[in-house]
Amino acid sequence: TTVRDVVLMGTYGRLKWLRRPRRAEKDIAAEAMEQTGISDLAHRQIGELSGGQRQRVFLARALAQQPDLYFMDEPFQGIDARSQHAIVTVLDQLRQQGRTVVIVHHDLATVQDFCSHVTLLNKTVISSGTVSEAFTSEHLRDAYRVGDTEHGFFEPTTVPVSHAESTP
Repeated sequence: TTVRDVVLMGTYGRLKWLRRPRRAEKDIAAEAMEQTGISDLAHRQIGELSGGQRQRVFLARALAQQPDLYFMDEPFQGIDARSQHAIVTVLDQLRQQGRTVVIVHHDLATVQDFCSHVTLLNKTVISSGTVSEAFTSEHLRDAYRVGDTEHGFFEPTTVPVSHAESTP
């Protein structure tokens, strides 16, 4: 299956039963590939791509659906910096267009880089709101139970690392 075929799958929801994509659907797919920076990959097989390229293909397929809500599970996991930048750029454009983008994201170090709002969960909602309101040390402690000895969690500690002496 080629990249173009995968992106075209995003247009299938608007096709009538047993219809092939027409010029309008092909144009939508081409625009989605352009937007995600993968036009040059259109004739490549999906299995030949890197993880970052594949993630951009799946984002292009989602763009071809033209929904008002995008729900993405770990879109930045295991991808290169170029793909991460491309995806962030597209997600920001969607936000500027008034679209809603919900992502599942576990890399706490980059939450503030990618998100305007956050919901912290641990079996229930711990906090929800803007990043500055909801992404606080107190809420993170509650979500991850850091320092909660009753449940077997402890304060994080720093362990010094030493290197073995090399032998000649």
